[in-house]
Amino acid sequence: MNYSDNTYATLFNTQKENQFHVGNSTYKERIKKLKALKLAIEKTYRYDIIEAIYKDFKKPKLETDLTEIYIVVKDIKYAISNLKSWLKNQSVETPITLLGTSSYIKYEPKGVCLIISPWNYPVNLTFGPLVSAIAAGNTVILKPSEMTPNTSAIMAKIVKDVFNENEVALVEGEVEVSKELLKLPFNHIFFTGSPAVGKMVMSAAAKHLTSVTLELGGKSPTIIHESTNIKAAVQNLVWGKFLNNGQTCIAPDYVLIHESIKNEFVEAFKAKAKEYYSENPMTSGSYSRVVNNKHFKRLVSYIENAKTNNAIIELGGDYEEASNYIAPTLISNLDEDALLLNEEIFGPILPIKTYKSADEVVSYINSKEKPLALYVYAKNRKFINTIINNTRAGSTCVNSNALQYSNHNLPFGGSNNSGIGKAHGFFGFQEFANARSVLKRHTVGPLNLLFPPYTKFKEKLVKATIKWF
Repeated sequence: MNYSDNTYATLFNTQKENQFHVGNSTYKERIKKLKALKLAIEKTYRYDIIEAIYKDFKKPKLETDLTEIYIVVKDIKYAISNLKSWLKNQSVETPITLLGTSSYIKYEPKGVCLIISPWNYPVNLTFGPLVSAIAAGNTVILKPSEMTPNTSAIMAKIVKDVFNENEVALVEGEVEVSKELLKLPFNHIFFTGSPAVGKMVMSAAAKHLTSVTLELGGKSPTIIHESTNIKAAVQNLVWGKFLNNGQTCIAPDYVLIHESIKNEFVEAFKAKAKEYYSENPMTSGSYSRVVNNKHFKRLVSYIENAKTNNAIIELGGDYEEASNYIAPTLISNLDEDALLLNEEIFGPILPIKTYKSADEVVSYINSKEKPLALYVYAKNRKFINTIINNTRAGSTCVNSNALQYSNHNLPFGGSNNSGIGKAHGFFGFQEFANARSVLKRHTVGPLNLLFPPYTKFKEKLVKATIKWF
C-alpha cells in the first residue's frame, strides 16, 4: 500500500497502540494468523507470485516455487509445530544463595518492528522474517524493495488480505520511503541487503537504540581440495552459483582450487553448465536474468575489467543489454586487483584462483572480511577441519552449497561485515523476542541476613559461606 510521508508516523503509532493486544495473543491466535498467511502464499496468490517474479526478472517457475513459495510455507509449518514450546516460560536453576526464590525466562515481543527486504528473493526474504515476527507476537511494517515492483504489489495485496493494518502493514516506494521509516523509533529492525546499506540502517537505529538484525552478504569462498570428487562438486556448484542468476547472498562468490585439478574442474564445469542451460542459455527456460540495467552494467564492468587485465574467459563472458542477459561465466587468471576478486559479485560470474597449500587458502580468506558462507569440497578430513577451524564465516557447507539455508534447526546469518543476528526457526523467533528474566521470591530465606546494619556476625557469616556464591 502507498502511504504519504506524513502518514508513516500515524501508521507506526497505530501499531504502537495495538502492540500489547497483539503481544498478549495466545499461541493459538498466532498460529491462526500464520495459517492464513500460508493459505494466501501457497494457494490463493501462488500463480500471481510466480507471474510477478517472472515479470521482474524472468525467474523460472520451478525456482520460484522452490526458493520463494515453498520455503516460506516450510517456515510457517515449522513455526506452527514449535510455537507452543517456544512460548512456554523456560525455568532455570536457582543457586543455593537465592534459596526461597524461583526464576524463569519469558520470551516477550519486542514491540513494533520494521522489516526491510531485498529484491533478489522478494517473497522469501519479506515473509520469512515476518513469520518469525508474528510468532514472537510483534506488530510489523514491511518495506520490500522498489526493484521488484510487480512482486511488491502482489505482497501488498496478500498483506492487506490477511492482516489488519494495526498488526501488519506493507509500504511500497523508493529508497526515500525506507529513509523516512528509519527515522521512527521502532523496537527492532530486520534488514536484508548489502553491508554498505546495513551500516546506514545500523546508524539510523542507533539514534533510538533500536536493536537490529542485519542479514548482509560478502564474498563467500568455495575451496576445492585435490581429494574432491570433481563430478559431484561441479554438479552442486553450477546449480548453486547460477540459481537465481547468481543473485543469492550465499552463492559461491569465488573458487579457490588446488592447481593440480584446475583444468579438470574447468572442463567439467563447462560441460555441466551446458547440460543445465543448453548451448545457448539465453533461450533456456531454466535461466533467470539480472534484475535491472543498473546491476547489469555493474556486472559487465567486472567482466570488461577482467578482460583488460588479461584474464581468461573459460566459459561465457557474453551479454545482451536489452534483456539484462549475462551468460553463465567462468573466469581464471585474474590479477589480485581485479574487481571480481574484490567486490561482491551477486551475478552469474564465477572467478577461479589456484592454490598450493591449506595455509595459502586460510591466509587468503582471512585477508578479507568474514563471509556469510564458506564452502569446502574435500574428502580429506584434516583439510576440512583445518579450513573450518582457522577461518570465520556465518555458515559452512561441506561438499555442497546453499543447503544450510534450508535447515530450520540451524541459525542463519553472518558475522560482522556479513551480518548481525540470526534467522530461521527458533533463532528467528529469538531475534524478534526479548528474553525477559523473571525472579520470584517465595519465602524470607537467608537473604535478609545480608541487609544492613552490617555487623561483625554478618561479616563472619558471609566469609564462611562465600564458597557457595
